Amino acid sequence: MCDDLGYGDLGSFGQKSISTPRLDEMAGEGMRFTDFYAGCTVCRPSRLSLWTGKHMGHTPISSNANYNFKPEDVTVAELLKTVGYRTGGVGKWAMGGVETSGFPLKNGFDFWMGYLDQGQAHNYYPTHLWLNEKKFPLAGNVISKHPGSRGRVASKKVTWSHPVMTEQAFSFVRGCKDQPFLLHVHWTIPHANNEGGRVYGDGMEVPDYGPYKKRDWKNTSKGQAAMISWMDRDVGRLIDLLRELKIDHRTLVVFTSDNGPHSEGGHKHEVFDANGPLRGFKRDLYEGGIRVPTIAWWPGAVEAGTTCSEPLAFWDFLPTACELAGVKTPAGLDGFSFVNALSGKPQRSHDYLYWKYGKKEAVRSGKWKLVRASPGRPVELYDLKADPGEQRDVAGGYQEEVERLQGYMAEAGK
Repeated sequence: MCDDLGYGDLGSFGQKSISTPRLDEMAGEGMRFTDFYAGCTVCRPSRLSLWTGKHMGHTPISSNANYNFKPEDVTVAELLKTVGYRTGGVGKWAMGGVETSGFPLKNGFDFWMGYLDQGQAHNYYPTHLWLNEKKFPLAGNVISKHPGSRGRVASKKVTWSHPVMTEQAFSFVRGCKDQPFLLHVHWTIPHANNEGGRVYGDGMEVPDYGPYKKRDWKNTSKGQAAMISWMDRDVGRLIDLLRELKIDHRTLVVFTSDNGPHSEGGHKHEVFDANGPLRGFKRDLYEGGIRVPTIAWWPGAVEAGTTCSEPLAFWDFLPTACELAGVKTPAGLDGFSFVNALSGKPQRSHDYLYWKYGKKEAVRSGKWKLVRASPGRPVELYDLKADPGEQRDVAGGYQEEVERLQGYMAEAGK
C-alpha cells in the first residue's frame, strides 16, 4: 500500500505521462479492481480500517486524529499469527509508539521497520527509523529548527528512507520463504514532504528525478513522477524475489493506495490527471478521494488479465486474509471475504459501503452514491454507472433512492 496514489496514477488505470511498466505487467498477469475503495480519504483511519475490518462508522476515529491501538482492537496480524503465520510490516504505522498500547509488536506484528509517528513519516530524510523497539539510524541526516516552522525539519539530507525500508521488507520475505507469512509494505511514497507543518525546498523529495530529469516540468512534478516510477520498480523487484524464491505460486500480492491523490508540497493532482475520470482528491468523499487503484496477483490462482468491478473496500481485506489462512473471522466486522472474486466465482455484494471524514459522509449501494459534503448542505445523489465522475446530482429525481441511502447512512454509525 502506497501513500496518496490516485486512481489514475498507473498506466493500467489510464495514466499517460508517468511510466509504471511493472505494475501494468502485474495487472496484466493478475486482476484489476475497478471499484475498490480505501477505508477513508486520509491516512490513519484508512489503515485502521484495513487492519481491523471495519468501516468509518465503527472505528474510533474517522480523521487523522491521534489514536493508539487498544488491547480490544483485533488486527489481521493478530488473527493470522494464531495459525502460525509470521507477521511483519514496513513503512508508516501511525497507531502508536514504543511505550504505548498501539506499538505494532503489541498488535500482532512480529516485526516492524519504518516510521511509528505519522507526522515524522512526512520527512523522507529523518535521523532514524524504528526497527522493532530500537532506533535505526539513517546515516548523515540532520534535523534542526527552521525559522517560521511549527516543528523541526531536515537540514542535511543524505539517506533517503524509502530504499532502507524496502530492503528490510525483502529481507523479511527471504527469512519467511519456508513458512506462511503476512507482510504489510506501507510505503510513504508518493506523499508530499510536509515536515514541520510547512514545506521547505522541494516538496516532493527524491534522490534524483530519474527518467524525468530533462522533462520541461516543475521540479515538484518531476519528483512526483520519479516517486511513482521508483515505487513501480520496487513492486517489480518484490515479484522478482517471489519468483526467485519459488514461492510466487503460493503468495497473494495485493497492491493499493491509502486514499486519493494529494495536492500538497507544491504539486497539484491535476498535473498528471491523478484521479483519472473521477471527481475529487484526498480529503474528499467523492470518488477521487476514496476509490483507489487496486491489483491482485497470484499466479495459478488469480486468472491473468481479469477485471473485478464489484464494489469492495479495505474492510474486506481482513476476512479475505482469514479465509485464505484458515482462521475463523471475528464477529462484528463490516467486511467479508472477496476470495470468490479472486477465484473468478460469483462474489457476494455489499448492501452498502460507508465512509465518514469529520462531518462529511458518503454511502454507495450498487450504482448509487449519496454524498453529504457538509451538515448544512443538501445531500447529493449520483448514478455511478451513468456518471462515474459525479457531475450530475440527481437527488431531485430519485427521492426513494435518497431515502434508502440515507437509511444506510444512519445505520452505519450505530
